[in-house]
Amino acid sequence: MEIKYTPWRMRYIKRGDVSDEGCVFCAIAAADSSHDAERLVLYRGQYCFVVMNLYPYNTAHLMVVPYSHIADLTALDQAVATELFSLTQRSVEILQTEYAPHGFNLGMNLGRVAGAGIADHLHMHIVPRWNGDTNFMPVIGDTKLIPESLDETYNRLRPHFAVLSSMSGQSAQPDDAPRTASE
Repeated sequence: MEIKYTPWRMRYIKRGDVSDEGCVFCAIAAADSSHDAERLVLYRGQYCFVVMNLYPYNTAHLMVVPYSHIADLTALDQAVATELFSLTQRSVEILQTEYAPHGFNLGMNLGRVAGAGIADHLHMHIVPRWNGDTNFMPVIGDTKLIPESLDETYNRLRPHFAVLSSMSGQSAQPDDAPRTASE
């Protein structure tokens, strides 16, 4: 058996059931923006933020997450839904520029039965795909290879989102953005 080392996943393995720790997305949203690099936050909008997936399905796997702690897509405020989709579009554009993937998987898993790992706080997954990125490793070896570290990916993407911040007329971490789970 071939062994592939993925040391960043040990945090995930050791965390066990995190239900007592609260919502990870709310914790990220409420955190001071000075910690965005360590939390892999690429962009903070007015209603949503863009964050890298700590346990990516593929290189440059991003998520667009509303600040509001909400699980029901149908109850999402229109302004939040508009920004969520707009940031999804911009994220795809940035990933096309920086990584030139051959395609994307975009989606939400609404509810635990639908595969949501964090079922109480909806979020949009953006997963770049390349021809051949699914090969014998995940199929036979039950192993997925991610060829770039999270830090390298963050450093490649952050300048693009900084430009997005300047284009939108707001800072990358706006002081007036609603970031609490109480909304």
